[in-house]
Amino acid sequence: MERPTSEDSGVTAEPRVLRRDEWDTWYGTLIRAFSGVPESAEVLALYRELTQVDRSIGVWEGGSGGDGEGGACVGTAGAFAFGMTVPGGARVPAAGVTMVSVAATHRRRGVLTSMMRRQLDDVRAWGEPLAVLTASEPAIYGRFGYGAATFVLNAEIDTSRVRLSVPAGTDDVRLRYEEPADVIDACEEVYARLVPGRPGMLARRPGWERLALLDPESGRDGASPLQCVLARRGGEVTGYARFRVRPAWGPEGPKGTVVLDELAGLDPATEAALWRFLFGIDLTSTLAVRGRPVDEAWQYQVSDVRRCRPELRDALYVRLVDVGAALAARTYQAPVDVVFEVEDAFCPWNAGRWRLSGDAKGASCERTSDPADLALSVRELGSAYLGGVSLGSLGAAGRVREVRGGALAAASVGFGSDVAPWLPHGF
Repeated sequence: MERPTSEDSGVTAEPRVLRRDEWDTWYGTLIRAFSGVPESAEVLALYRELTQVDRSIGVWEGGSGGDGEGGACVGTAGAFAFGMTVPGGARVPAAGVTMVSVAATHRRRGVLTSMMRRQLDDVRAWGEPLAVLTASEPAIYGRFGYGAATFVLNAEIDTSRVRLSVPAGTDDVRLRYEEPADVIDACEEVYARLVPGRPGMLARRPGWERLALLDPESGRDGASPLQCVLARRGGEVTGYARFRVRPAWGPEGPKGTVVLDELAGLDPATEAALWRFLFGIDLTSTLAVRGRPVDEAWQYQVSDVRRCRPELRDALYVRLVDVGAALAARTYQAPVDVVFEVEDAFCPWNAGRWRLSGDAKGASCERTSDPADLALSVRELGSAYLGGVSLGSLGAAGRVREVRGGALAAASVGFGSDVAPWLPHGF
């Protein structure tokens, strides 16, 4: 994948929309850029099906590509159509930028910049106010206006020494092993009920539920096939956990690891019951946790958080493609009335002054000639958009300039979210 450089120039072919019969070559270019390790036939088949060809682009050099004239694919990029929850619970159209790569032979020729230019123009034409991505190399995307907006928590929990305190009602939850494929609809119903309650969550399009069940042996790293436990209260399915177990033995006995793939619960008691179960699986002493919400309750239920080895990592990057529509689509936890002076060299239609007025009931954001209260780039707006990064912190970092005294503190409170934004899965 291409790195930021001031030498981007000399593109010899313009990006164009992918044709279905070019997918194998296009996707092969992507795989080669990410080290070239082949994927299983099952994984390839699902991604071929999920790819929205009319929203995918490539750069072809030396021919037209799939027509037998010898064209080489040297760049790839896609954009899934998603609906993303924003503060206030609304679902906003968002382009999920994905499958971005540049052939190593064509770095620093402007290939990436040309694809990002074409893609953001397309997203604007589609009427989607947001573009979002997860970055393999975070340094790349800031110059295109993307800001880190959500973070996730990883942990390696020593379950042989850490104990879990659970809330009242946990013992009312019943757990049962199920075959993952047999209960996929029940799990998806739980997930769908959670989507409106947390900013950053994506409404899964048809077919995406099957990604969670992909289980090639090559990807298990010595662990078991995927396992699933379903939680019920009063006969209703209220949660689930998908996980693997990696067995190991030492001189002192068993020391296996539970590898958590996904956990979801509709209430605190269900979540606690699932965590307690994972802590207590026989012949294991470690619970490996990846990509969890930074405000998740288990952190405050454990007896020793240090022995959980928590680690913070960046996750979702947000780009406001239409500043006015994006800021008006969410609500604000405290009243805001602020004029932003927005810098956006890559999407100049966003540049200039915008007056945002809103509260917990709704908002408007319109062009204005009034004096600015805060000055920032579209990248900072992307970071703050979901409420997980404060404008105040960005101001302290020198990335937001306060023009009118007191404006930064008021806007920072308004942009916040009681629930930390979270992206539960990649795309």
